[in-house]
Amino acid sequence: MEAPDRVARIQAEWRRERPDLDVSPQGVIGRLHRLAAHLTEELREVYTRHGLGEGDFDVLAALRRAGEPFERSAGELAEHTMVTTGAMTKRIDRLERAGLVTRRVSETDARGRVVALTPAGRDLIDRAFTEHMANEHRLQEALSPDEARQLEALLVKWLGQFE
Repeated sequence: MEAPDRVARIQAEWRRERPDLDVSPQGVIGRLHRLAAHLTEELREVYTRHGLGEGDFDVLAALRRAGEPFERSAGELAEHTMVTTGAMTKRIDRLERAGLVTRRVSETDARGRVVALTPAGRDLIDRAFTEHMANEHRLQEALSPDEARQLEALLVKWLGQFE
């Protein structure tokens, strides 16, 4: 028999201290929370090898996914990333200084700005994303293809409650 993991030990302590409460949700939510922290750390290692932070990777990836000419307005970038609008300007400034994106005035809104990948930015995100996907495949190896599909379906259902 396997030794109880950290979440199981925490649940046992709560069951002892608060037998009046059902702590079973900790079995799922606690493990998801811990797994998310581990996965985030593993994903960040790839970003770091390419000189990127998590938000930088997200912005470059959103531009790359836009297709030719690989540009979006700053507002669109905020909608297509996990980066807040407040943090977006700082990220774009940093990426522009690094020569990975350019910024220009929007042709449809003089107040708006359009952000575009440079050739160097496209090359970097293509290399980083290739390694990122290999890393995600590696991280998912603990699950069989059928288990991965089942888990994905459950997560889609659950996440749909929030989004």
